[in-house]
Amino acid sequence: MYNDTQVLFDNGEHKFIFLGSEKKDIESIPTNQFLIIHKNEGILLDPGGVHVFPKVLANVVEYIDLDTIKYVFYTHQDPDVSSGISLWDSVLDARFYISKLWERFLPHFGVFDNSKMVVIEDKGGTIRFRDGVELKIIPAHFLHSTGNFTLYDPISKILFSGDIGVSVFPKNEEKLYVDNFSKHIKYIEDFHKRYMASNKACKKWVNIINNYEIEQMAPQHGAIYEKNEFKEFLKWFDNLQCGIDLIDKIYGWDERK
Repeated sequence: MYNDTQVLFDNGEHKFIFLGSEKKDIESIPTNQFLIIHKNEGILLDPGGVHVFPKVLANVVEYIDLDTIKYVFYTHQDPDVSSGISLWDSVLDARFYISKLWERFLPHFGVFDNSKMVVIEDKGGTIRFRDGVELKIIPAHFLHSTGNFTLYDPISKILFSGDIGVSVFPKNEEKLYVDNFSKHIKYIEDFHKRYMASNKACKKWVNIINNYEIEQMAPQHGAIYEKNEFKEFLKWFDNLQCGIDLIDKIYGWDERK
């Protein structure tokens, strides 16, 4: 397991940091957490559930003081992404960004100050640092959540893709980077066919993403894609039959009988 943190980009003023990945004894796949630091101002990306909070917190403070983290971004509402929200709320003076569809749901994970929540409209938006640099919030609805977003960092040119591109490795075979996409498909295919809503949703997102210059794609589970492997992923994802495209196969029975 690649538990150690990794700095994916650093130009002296701006860092994009992988905070490690961990699988607890409960039945789950490893979750990845990320931290962007821009001129001593921080944003956490999908900081995770209750079970990983102590580890993620310990890794964060190796790089930045908690009082300088001003934003937390959630791609969607799943518990492996956001169930630690009340814990992060207790240690951060930050704004929490989430789709407007999930504003009423996140407080169910615990006591939370709703005044700190920033709801993201369906068309997306931006998160702006003090000096005016903006991170781009890009819609990715139905991939897999109904209210879902990805986040693009224009300085590092890293795309945080949430559950898009995730890989599920056999135990003790995890990798930090995708090294051969054609061989990597077996680790991503089953997940994407079942969890992504439809090829139409895939194509919509790919058409948007093709407008951005991307050096790496960092998913919330599994390996990170560098530029060439990312381009191969986009081609594959653009043509993927998934979700309701496969509904008869998924149901496995004929309603006429």
